[in-house]
Amino acid sequence: MNCLFVGAGAIAPEYAAGLSESSLSLAGVVDLDADRAASLADARGCPSFADLETAMERVDAPLVVNLTSHAAHAAVTRTALEADRHVYSQKPLALAADEARSLVALARDRGLALGCAPGTPRAPSQRRAGRLLADGRLGPVGLGYAHAHVGRVSDWHDRPDSFLEIGPLYDGAVYPLALLVSWFGPVERVRVADTLDVWPAREDRRPSTPSHVEATLAFAAGPTVRLTASFYAPHRSREFYGLELHGDDGSLYLKGTGAMGDDRDAVRFGRVGREYVSAPPDAPEEPYEYVEAVERLAASVEAGSPSRAGGRRGAHVVAVCNAIEAAAEGDGPVAVDDCGATADPPPAPAVRPEKQIGGETDAGAAALRLPAVGFGCSRYRDGEYVERADSIETALDAGYRLFDSAELYGNEHRIGELLAAPGAPDRERVFLLGKAWRTNHRREHLLDACAGSREELGIDAFDCYALHWPSALEHRGELRRLAEKPVERQEALTFPADADGELAADDVSLATAWENLEAVHDRGWARTLGICNVSRAQLETVLEAGAVDPALVQVERHPYRPRNDLVDFCHERGIRVVAHSPLSAPGLLDEPVLNAIGTERGLSPAEVVIAWNVSRGVVPIPSSTAESHVVSNLAAGSERLTADEIARVDALRDPDLER
Repeated sequence: MNCLFVGAGAIAPEYAAGLSESSLSLAGVVDLDADRAASLADARGCPSFADLETAMERVDAPLVVNLTSHAAHAAVTRTALEADRHVYSQKPLALAADEARSLVALARDRGLALGCAPGTPRAPSQRRAGRLLADGRLGPVGLGYAHAHVGRVSDWHDRPDSFLEIGPLYDGAVYPLALLVSWFGPVERVRVADTLDVWPAREDRRPSTPSHVEATLAFAAGPTVRLTASFYAPHRSREFYGLELHGDDGSLYLKGTGAMGDDRDAVRFGRVGREYVSAPPDAPEEPYEYVEAVERLAASVEAGSPSRAGGRRGAHVVAVCNAIEAAAEGDGPVAVDDCGATADPPPAPAVRPEKQIGGETDAGAAALRLPAVGFGCSRYRDGEYVERADSIETALDAGYRLFDSAELYGNEHRIGELLAAPGAPDRERVFLLGKAWRTNHRREHLLDACAGSREELGIDAFDCYALHWPSALEHRGELRRLAEKPVERQEALTFPADADGELAADDVSLATAWENLEAVHDRGWARTLGICNVSRAQLETVLEAGAVDPALVQVERHPYRPRNDLVDFCHERGIRVVAHSPLSAPGLLDEPVLNAIGTERGLSPAEVVIAWNVSRGVVPIPSSTAESHVVSNLAAGSERLTADEIARVDALRDPDLER
């Protein structure tokens, strides 16, 4: 779709920069400063104009992008709408709520799209914070603290007059306000507000309105938020556009409500009674581009449903700013018109598998959609059994959403307690993999094992339930809560010995064990089935014998033992591969090639291995007890290695381990 830029100031090149990768094309540029318009237009190969009416007459551009100064937004938007052009406006939509509402009404009456910046609620770190909210991590949210420290605009902007005329609310506070409205819906009232005219005496250019504003806002369906917007507090202060929310069950900190990029510490979560933990990205995220919101608006037009949601939100934000000013003048609590603004739909949970039928899911034969990185819950580390409750809780707080449990680990009840505790994610947001131990391959034992594990975890069904190993051992008793038994008893139950001291095998074939596992599925206790520690030949046995195909295969996989043939075999059949022990091979993390790739990318050797797995479509489940490693392993899921880097890591393969 052709668009017309109105305004060629500092922000215009930022919008233009993303055009080449979008579905939009720039048909013309308008600016009262003809030279400035010509400079941008010449760089983009389009005509320039000094007035809007002439441009709209001569240019076929159904969408106007309003990038003028703050005070000019409303007039330009009205002119464009009256000419039957769709409009996307920089913030604010207007400076008066009545004018903003009338623009929305005009767009509605003419069937036109109307959008308004900021679009940063859809930026990477903001979306990640929104997912934590949608996960139910905070519980009901009661309080929030939002900052918009725009800083001394005369220090960092070449044309600060427009900013100084309108004050910090309409330029800065719009960022946290737009995000909060996208999460919680409209502000119901301004409880109290105050303003200050603090400003350095040495400055010649001063704000025309108060330079510092504080207000307490009550959201109709959410928290009460203290908002601070300031030109006096520098934007390099500790809080720039920071936001902190506190709920019954936990707290969330977002470093920047207006940020366009991302980093692993931009979002932090703290369950009640625990310290904040970084919740890093676990998948690749591209920085937000200004033009993205314009492109979405154009897409709504092309789909025949011109969107005005952004315009309604922009109008409500203006109404909030007006109400703050009124409250600061002594009017007491001030009600705020919602202007039709609504919260965005919450992010969908990670796709949960439907129950399989004949090897295919109800939704089709597509492979499971899993998080890039999962968390291993085994208690066995470096030759000893260790308590894992704290590290599992840290993993939950950091944002892991796939947890690898097993009755062998003996701590399913601990995981269940954590999942049931305040601050835990909602059940549908977590993928739980369970595994039956080798001593329970017979049908009655396998059913009892699954029933016990479900009870310990407090769940109705596993997302995937698997055979821990393909071969069977003699049953010597139930394995519930192994972690609470003496180590000698644990070993006797899980690795039973015969009279000669050898492992006591049970006469249950793999095909029979899989048939028994299908009984779990038939009862609805597992949505999908899986198998662990298999060879390709053993997997083929299951595929030939079973009525329900495995959806997931878990094997040991690391650069010394990449299992690429098995991985490719699984992927060709839509079977997901999970890699246990991805970092545990002796000497692996000292490999020069991992250090070299890590140095080139700013990653640790462990992060390179995680990224190597993820880049091949394999889900690693590292098992760490150190918070820093828990966070960095998850963050490595957002990295993708190049084909050359993958080949360099693959070259570490040890043929002896592949046998």
